[in-house]
Amino acid sequence: MNITIIGVGKIKEKYLKLGIDEFSKRLTKYCKLDVIELDDEKCPENLSEKDILSKIKNNSYVIALAIDGKNLSSEELADTMSKLAVRGNSHITFVIGGSLGLSDEVLKRADYKLSFSKMTFPHQLMRLILLEQVYRAFRINNNEPYHK
Repeated sequence: MNITIIGVGKIKEKYLKLGIDEFSKRLTKYCKLDVIELDDEKCPENLSEKDILSKIKNNSYVIALAIDGKNLSSEELADTMSKLAVRGNSHITFVIGGSLGLSDEVLKRADYKLSFSKMTFPHQLMRLILLEQVYRAFRINNNEPYHK
């Protein structure tokens, strides 16, 4: 399976970089991972429309992280990813917006909107949380132990 994560904003905090690097390394056992970072500082309001959409491959199943998306348990995310693979969706792209969120165009392109919480999280932290949950989903789908 191919997993792409498109994130608006650079990761500057060392502790987040270390966590992201660790889960990225762990995921190499399960998938081909591509993380695309887009600048947030110089973003015009239409960044999401232009830059994000241009990074999404046509054959990719797009999951946008959105506060109004569907809340899933870790097991439900694992099941969703497994069902996508069975249906032939071998490329999943997760999109994390920056401080301006995601444009309507990106949300319309999304095949699924996923929410981790009604709370707002910094996009840098969300990247780490998402990578951990994707890793957890692969462990669940492979019946491998992982802490609860």
